[in-house]
Amino acid sequence: MSTEPEILETPIEDIITEEEQSHTDVGEHEYTIDELKQELEEAKQMAHDNWDKAVRAQAEMENLKRRTQKDLEDAHKYALTGFAKELLTVLDSLVLGLQAATGDSEEVQKFRVGSEMTIKQFESVFAKFKIETIDPMGLPFNAEHHQAVMMQVVEGAEPNTVVNVFSKGYTLNGRLLRPAMVVVAKAAD
Repeated sequence: MSTEPEILETPIEDIITEEEQSHTDVGEHEYTIDELKQELEEAKQMAHDNWDKAVRAQAEMENLKRRTQKDLEDAHKYALTGFAKELLTVLDSLVLGLQAATGDSEEVQKFRVGSEMTIKQFESVFAKFKIETIDPMGLPFNAEHHQAVMMQVVEGAEPNTVVNVFSKGYTLNGRLLRPAMVVVAKAAD
């Protein structure tokens, strides 16, 4: 084997010309500087558009993460809603039973004491789980927390004031569970 360099038979001018052509020829087309600049600008625009899409996708993912976190927090915070609504009917029945228990017999008095203790236990559990009572007697009517069952003229009462409460309302962590059922004073005709 020979270690001598190979001698080229092609003139150097022809080699340079072929190299120059290989840099400017793509297929059959030869590009001008303006065309290359235009393609560069298009590539920059496409890169900018893709960057913008990536940033938007990342922002959308962050928003989705925040919404999911809030939904999860709300689910934990208001998980007791259905259960609490059902307990309200039981409490209402106890209160009605207590109101109906009249008389001075020893059995009635025992029933009243037992019912009052049970109601206090309900109230204690409600407080523990942030279920708050809405008792609007004498307050201005608030359509967000009260439901007017009827309106009536009451002497000495300001119009649009709650003059009677049929059933108390309740909120869970500030969210309305049940509106208070009320009678609202109206102005005399």
